[in-house]
Amino acid sequence: MKVIILSAGQGKRLLPMTATLPKCLLTVRGKTIVEWQIDELHKCGIEDITVVVGYNADKVENLLQRRYGSNKIRTCRNPDYATTDNLISCWMVREEMTEDFILLNGDTLFEAPIVESLLNSPAAPITVTINLKDAYDTDDMKVSLEGNRLVHVGKDIPQDKIHGESIGMILFRGSGPMLFRNGLEKAREDQSCSRRWFLSVIDEIAGQGTVSTCSIKGLAWCEIDFPADLQQAERIVAAHFHRQEEMEALPVS
Repeated sequence: MKVIILSAGQGKRLLPMTATLPKCLLTVRGKTIVEWQIDELHKCGIEDITVVVGYNADKVENLLQRRYGSNKIRTCRNPDYATTDNLISCWMVREEMTEDFILLNGDTLFEAPIVESLLNSPAAPITVTINLKDAYDTDDMKVSLEGNRLVHVGKDIPQDKIHGESIGMILFRGSGPMLFRNGLEKAREDQSCSRRWFLSVIDEIAGQGTVSTCSIKGLAWCEIDFPADLQQAERIVAAHFHRQEEMEALPVS
């Protein structure tokens, strides 16, 4: 399995912490966000990883080389990161989308069981990982469903049509990579594409009935956009370590 991580942005809502560092290099309990992501992916046996970089790309690439070794983690640069959204980052890395892969937002912190749940989900061309909660705010990337099938994904779904939120982790299998690449090609014909999210392409594909969902309710994750999110990430990681210590303390049967 291949993973593409979208980490080109600065993260302006986290200023001044991101004045000289891209968001993916902010630390949570002494380790950068991108390292947490890669390490959890490695726990799932995933080694084929490409990171899309942009803001202060050299700093990200240097960190990846120091931590994981030369050429172990590939990078792809989005030189237009400052004037484009993540749809263009996907476009920049489209040549990697020739086989089954997971597309991951660079600000999604998660534990390995989420990836395992996604990989073990019923086969579908495209599977969107979703979380369920009691209330959703205006910044949540909300989803509307029919059963497990995705009908719409976006921030402006009416309240009575909201059934969860996308966590920014999408699995493409079988015909899924081709469907997504074709969707990106079509989106590029729109002059406004530079300011579109890649999930707008998923929303359009959903009309074909080929997009499924995988709920990870009860598993630990968070999206890091604001300083308060970093505090939440610290709590999640602390709880993760605590669970690991408890598991290691259990007697071997």
